Amino acid sequence: MRNSVKIAALTLIAIGCCTIYLFHDLNGSYDYALPRRALKVLAMGITGIVIAYSTVVFQTITHNRILTPGIMGLDSLYTLLQTVIIFFLGSGHMLIINKQVNFFISIVPMILFALVLYRFLFKKGDQPIYFLLLIGIIVGTFFNSITTFFQVLIDPNEFQSVQDRMFASFNNINSDLVWLSLGISVLVMAYAWRYMKYLDVLSLGRETAINLGVPYDAIVKQMLVIVSIFISISTALVGPITFLGLITANLSYQFFKTYKHRTLIGGAILISIIALIGGQWVVERVFTFSTTLSVIINFTGGVYFIYLLLKERKAA
Repeated sequence: MRNSVKIAALTLIAIGCCTIYLFHDLNGSYDYALPRRALKVLAMGITGIVIAYSTVVFQTITHNRILTPGIMGLDSLYTLLQTVIIFFLGSGHMLIINKQVNFFISIVPMILFALVLYRFLFKKGDQPIYFLLLIGIIVGTFFNSITTFFQVLIDPNEFQSVQDRMFASFNNINSDLVWLSLGISVLVMAYAWRYMKYLDVLSLGRETAINLGVPYDAIVKQMLVIVSIFISISTALVGPITFLGLITANLSYQFFKTYKHRTLIGGAILISIIALIGGQWVVERVFTFSTTLSVIINFTGGVYFIYLLLKERKAA
């Protein structure tokens, strides 16, 4: 089957998932329920697009298909920020209640952290990409340790607010945040599109890309910044989703079997949208909100991650 046919099939499935989620059991409540469902679909679409794009690009840069941008510690930093704010100021403070303020309080430190990290590591221009990953793992573990320390000391009544922010949720999404995230994502994607033509060459490795005339280091820095912005947006909008990118990116690799990143990224985006919207429908209609979508994705992703590790070991 040609990849164009596969893309068309995934597009139809994604449209079908959106249609079912929007109109199933609507019972004529077009004025109340439909706009709220449409807002959720838009939020899930934004999340699926930015996570899929970020993961495929990040794995291309690192030449490793079991790594995700979460390894840089941005998710851990988000959880730490929310925990510290609630610990010192309480869950009733404006920084928590006001969704717009909380969005910027979350996204700005994450982007600044990534920029400082890249600036420090690439200052001399001779640090390998795996050194960045190692620093990300260490810093992420450090953030998690501090978060756990505050969670042990926090008031039990406030801990519920902290716990709500540790898992991604598409319920009670603020419409202003969705439109703000959409605007930022469109602008960043428009800027990132100019680098799409380089991704196929970057996948060949640093030396080969340089020999072919590609400014490898400059493009890698730009792509890492773009990845950080996208992950910050998705995390601040709905919360951390650890394994979504890992699942969708690797399914795209296996399904399309091509080196062309336009196809791989497009496929990963469609798979992400299907997983999020279809999964949210299952959570609401089958499990009746007894669990969350992030729990299902993380469980499935954990099993899939073990499968990938075993597969890589067998191949080695």
